Amino acid sequence: MSTPRIVIIGAGIVGTNLADELVARGWDNITVLDQGPLNMPGGSTSHAPGLVFQTNPSKTMTRFADYTVSKLKDLQKDGTSCFNQVGGLEVATTETRWADLHRRLGYATSWGLEGRLLDSAECKALYPLLNEELVLGGLHVPTDGLALAARAVQLLIQRTTEAGVTYRGSTEVVDIEQSGGRVTGVRTTDDVVPADIVVSCAGFWGPKIGRMVGMDVPLLPLAHQYVKTTPVPDLEGRNEQPNGAGLPILRFQDQDLYYREHGDRYGIGSYAHRPMPVDPNDLGEYAADEISERHMPSRLEFTPEDFAPSWEASQQLLPGLRDTEIEDGFNGIFSFTPDGGPLMGESSEVDGFYIAEAVWVTHSAGVAKAMAELITTGRSETDLGECDVNRFEEIQLSPSYVSETSQQNFVEIYDVLHPLQPRLSPRDLRVTPFHARQKALGAYFLESGGWERPYWFESNARLLKDLPTDWRPPARDAWSQMFHSPIAAVEAWKTRTAVAMYDMTPLKRLEVSGPGALTLLQRLSTNNLDKKPGAVTYTLLLDGQGGIRSDITVARLGEHLFQVGANGNIDLAYLMREAKAQTDGAAPGGWVQVRDTTGGTCCIGLWGPLAREVVTAASDDDFSNDALRYFRAKKARIGGVPVTAMRLSYVGELGWEIYTSADNGQRLWDVLWEAGQAHGIIPAGRAAFSSLRLEKGYRSWGTDMTTEHNPYEAGLAFAVRPDKEFFVGKDALEGLTEETVDRRLRCLVINRTQSIVLGKEPVFHDGKPVGYVTSAAYGFTLGKPIAYSYLPSSVQLGDEVEIDFFGTRIPATVTADPLFDPEMTRLRG
Repeated sequence: MSTPRIVIIGAGIVGTNLADELVARGWDNITVLDQGPLNMPGGSTSHAPGLVFQTNPSKTMTRFADYTVSKLKDLQKDGTSCFNQVGGLEVATTETRWADLHRRLGYATSWGLEGRLLDSAECKALYPLLNEELVLGGLHVPTDGLALAARAVQLLIQRTTEAGVTYRGSTEVVDIEQSGGRVTGVRTTDDVVPADIVVSCAGFWGPKIGRMVGMDVPLLPLAHQYVKTTPVPDLEGRNEQPNGAGLPILRFQDQDLYYREHGDRYGIGSYAHRPMPVDPNDLGEYAADEISERHMPSRLEFTPEDFAPSWEASQQLLPGLRDTEIEDGFNGIFSFTPDGGPLMGESSEVDGFYIAEAVWVTHSAGVAKAMAELITTGRSETDLGECDVNRFEEIQLSPSYVSETSQQNFVEIYDVLHPLQPRLSPRDLRVTPFHARQKALGAYFLESGGWERPYWFESNARLLKDLPTDWRPPARDAWSQMFHSPIAAVEAWKTRTAVAMYDMTPLKRLEVSGPGALTLLQRLSTNNLDKKPGAVTYTLLLDGQGGIRSDITVARLGEHLFQVGANGNIDLAYLMREAKAQTDGAAPGGWVQVRDTTGGTCCIGLWGPLAREVVTAASDDDFSNDALRYFRAKKARIGGVPVTAMRLSYVGELGWEIYTSADNGQRLWDVLWEAGQAHGIIPAGRAAFSSLRLEKGYRSWGTDMTTEHNPYEAGLAFAVRPDKEFFVGKDALEGLTEETVDRRLRCLVINRTQSIVLGKEPVFHDGKPVGYVTSAAYGFTLGKPIAYSYLPSSVQLGDEVEIDFFGTRIPATVTADPLFDPEMTRLRG
């Protein structure tokens, strides 16, 4: 029986790898189209220098690179592989970079890569052409190397053609045919190629293909400089092949430069120049016989004035270059996105239309594998949350936003960036109704998803003098002190002892309504939602293999009306797609609508032991424990403002999430603020929130759990009802319990008070790396740093582990969680 008809647009390193991965999974009805000639299509692959540095702060991206290395090593012909594993060396010439290389080694260890830090003499021994006096040290990863991308494409075309894949070069795509909300074919200048699934791997032409189905593809083509030198005397005789290489690939990130050998010449890539946006419509058309290695759409004219400072810096790092000149150079087009990640997944509105764009050679085969898994099974073995094309908010899809942020990512590509590093621009894109009040109170804002989010308030600095001794946090090192304030301790203290107001507005809210609403949510979630109106339920959304695709809070506000607290736009796209299938009859259950209500509503988290005193002073409604129990919701009025109050708390204290429409938001803030003055109310931000939620052991999706984890590993068995007749992922959980899983998310209490880790650091047990930190914070209530990590089930409570922080091993103890109020008495009182 034939598999669905797939058309892949783009015969570069991603498209050909995807065809190969689909063939490997038994799919046999595949056509690949490219507007250029197949021997050299003329996209980014055709000029890519091929350096593969695998280490990345992202686990997902590192896994993609690791698979790319493995696959291209095995892709051979005539005894020659498509990957030259010469290793990779990143050198530091500043103390800031040297500290960052320690962090990068931590990432490598966390994600399972072998790496080693070298001092300057060891760098010189490994790479004799270096100026040893300039280098402080380096990071060596022996499995890095050079991908021969153009050769790999030709071998993949040959292999997949023999397996039945059809390739059509010099074929321009002019439209995507669709009917009933799904793709039916691809229209070219010559004909229509029928298709059940279309995958755009068109690179910097991706936005053009996306527009054919009405899809915004947030990608900006930018030019990036690459040169080749005249012969270098120091390289003479080292490489037998004209394009051969024996030295490690080299990064000089302090000057935004990288290097590789081309026989006795050097290839040098630079990000040190101004951003050079490119409009693909300005590239013109090339006939097949016009495209060559030096003449192709993605290769623009070299601008030597932009490279001049990089040439000088290169001669300082590699003195042998002083006897050479630049023989050839070009500005090659690459794709950048607002957050620097690739764009992967299915359109939220047109079924069967997928994209895999903004993918570099480094990650190409790994991305193709994940896409093939997604297409053939509905899920990837590697979590795709940070790559999902639906991750962006609508404001982030505007051309001006994509242009500005993508150019900034180009500028910062090799910069040392803190995990909390905020954008400087664009800012104030999305503000909550409380923004003016927060600014007046000295809020320090960071940005996420376009929202301005307070992290602490300078107005609370006056309370630092009143902070009890046992609440005073220790001094931090310079790195963990960045984008932090001791005021967070005050805000945590007042939340635990009095009352605080938190702005929860930026958290995604969805309205699910209609006669099929319950059916939809019951089918997709692990918990039982068939409860009376007023019930609030914490539940999980799983994929077909039992991986956690999200955790949500569902409030049943009416017989056919639910409010869903979600994690972001990916959840919205998923629920909308499933609702459409159900409404159209592809899944039983009846009509249902999913609507994003975030922008039209707002939310205050009012939490603390005195929260009931505050709300009682502001409302005539009954907020007693009997009238509104834990995980229940009801309509009420606070100071005349109509609200929906939900008895929830992600800081572990008595209180409510209080929702109202955006137009009533400022009034709600003012009413609660005034009522709270007699009770010591303060505003509080995300820094305190993050600490308090970890003390309570609350998980955060995307860090503490992803599709790579199941509920029993994540410690969320309480949110699963195995007795439900059906939910997505139920079969995959069969036989699993917290006792039978091989790993578990564990709480670690760090035994050095002043040691503040931030996340992604490797965790060691008996001297061996066994996991990595998912979330971490200083526990102000406990007076100790806290971290979470997935550890083998053999690691027991009470065992000692070590966390590597900048090369220093920090001792920690595996401890039962939650650390604060395990009996839940404060929440339920």
